[in-house]
Amino acid sequence: MRVLLVEDDERIARNVEEALVEAGYLVDCEGDGEQAWFKGDTEDYSAVILDLGLPRLDGLTVLKRWRASGRAMPILILTSRDTWPERVEGINSGADDYLPKPFKMEELLARLRAIVRRSAGLFAPIITIGPLSLDTRQMRLTRDGAQINLTPQEYRLLSYLMHHSGRVVPHSELMEQLFSHDYDQNSNAIEVLIGRVRKKIGLDCIETRRGFGYIIGRDG
Repeated sequence: MRVLLVEDDERIARNVEEALVEAGYLVDCEGDGEQAWFKGDTEDYSAVILDLGLPRLDGLTVLKRWRASGRAMPILILTSRDTWPERVEGINSGADDYLPKPFKMEELLARLRAIVRRSAGLFAPIITIGPLSLDTRQMRLTRDGAQINLTPQEYRLLSYLMHHSGRVVPHSELMEQLFSHDYDQNSNAIEVLIGRVRKKIGLDCIETRRGFGYIIGRDG
């Protein structure tokens, strides 16, 4: 899953980015409000972590612009401003959660996982589809109770499909969520990755809809 991290403090941004990558996310970083607004308005992210005290354009303005233009990605606000009126304004402006600084990285990851799950209509940290169970806290997959070892890229693919179960996910969307922007968009990387995951979890778990994409679970 691709996450936009908007934080102008380089030390905090570096530490959060490292934690996100270790937790299985693909991360784009911005420290400027104008650039962050443009990226969030033109690209698709599974979630945004947004600091409020940004140069050029403050975080609340960025948030309001995104929501006014119909951008619906879940947003977790970070700020050192710990007053309740600002919390209320952030939530009323469309934020999904709020985490004041300083914070524990474990709490940030837990809150991020929660808003991503809720945006997908999921409310438990363990996603179960047929024989598959994905524990999003421990990044662990089991089939009929037996653990299956996945590479980080395989985990990201399966996690994204399971968070969007019952929906056909286009090839282009998977490329956007799993690979960096400079990756060859015409490569067969998704097909190769799908093939590897099928060998591990069972050929029947991921269905190909030719010309449309891939789906886990029933649609409709």
